[in-house]
Amino acid sequence: MKKVLDKLYKTNSLSKDQLIYILNNLDKSLQNYLFQLARDTTIKIYGNKVFIRGLLEYSNHCKHNCMYCGIRRDNKNVDRYRLSEEEILLSLEEGYKIGYKTFVLQGGEDLYFTDDIFESLILKIKKQFPDVAVTLSIGERSYESYDRFHRAGADRFLLRHEVANVQLYNKLHPGMNFENRKNCLYNLKKIGYQEGAGFLVGLPGENNEILAENLIFLKNLAPAMVGIGPLIPHPDTPLKDEKVGSAEKTIVMLSLTRLLLPTALIPITTALNTICEDGLERGLMAGGNVVMLNLSPIYVRKKYEIYKNKETRDAHELKTIEEKAKNVGFVIDMGRGDNINFRRNEDGK
Repeated sequence: MKKVLDKLYKTNSLSKDQLIYILNNLDKSLQNYLFQLARDTTIKIYGNKVFIRGLLEYSNHCKHNCMYCGIRRDNKNVDRYRLSEEEILLSLEEGYKIGYKTFVLQGGEDLYFTDDIFESLILKIKKQFPDVAVTLSIGERSYESYDRFHRAGADRFLLRHEVANVQLYNKLHPGMNFENRKNCLYNLKKIGYQEGAGFLVGLPGENNEILAENLIFLKNLAPAMVGIGPLIPHPDTPLKDEKVGSAEKTIVMLSLTRLLLPTALIPITTALNTICEDGLERGLMAGGNVVMLNLSPIYVRKKYEIYKNKETRDAHELKTIEEKAKNVGFVIDMGRGDNINFRRNEDGK
């Protein structure tokens, strides 16, 4: 087993069968060895920096009906909201004053936000904050839409593939299909975004073979960012009776992803922090290097309820994050924090 982990560390590549072998046979001591290799890889490429992002959840309206998501279309218990352009820009301005240099705009797939609205919003953000990276997390759109947003100034795009097994993906996403999801991800890559994918750990029907499929999919896609979080069943969804995904398994998958994709930016997700009190520290020690803090107006934060009891770290909690990171040998970085393959010159080009 140790030889297989060493091979992964040195070559950043394994077969699906080898990944399944690791997942089937990883004991505690080898798990710690895996975490060490992943952490060493992160530090070798990015140093001991934790890149801080400002997250703005602009709308909890969604046209889709994903089986695990609390803001799914058919959940009538959601208190829906939609931030105005003015509210969005004011929230970002507050974040900019604190020192944020990356804004992540995230929401359900809200039909109100047309291409025209998004393009106008991106142009205004870039005009007001020219030195800031803009990340979109707005779901599936056409190639033309993605290209339009990129030309307007959007730098990054997060679109988790959720699960790379076609049958399981289609079962959990009524009215959607994995082929379209995959096409969207490859379109984003072709256009030139710093693109993010990722998956859930603990879905019903999941096994180590499916988890290995997720890793192979990521290896082939080679995204700039990867988000991995545990399933947290929402009581108003069809998966309400499922178990919470394992924090330990989530961190193992984070480490394996780091070794397969050494230059990826990998967040310690809100979901992991929600189910694990020391999730931030454990994630950093296992290969993670990004933290997102909430810029959304306080009066809407609890309404963006993709799962219950969501741990929401406020944008002002930098001291807390700084202390937690320092305790495990890391320092926070408030810069753009681009993927190393997308680093800009000093003149911004």
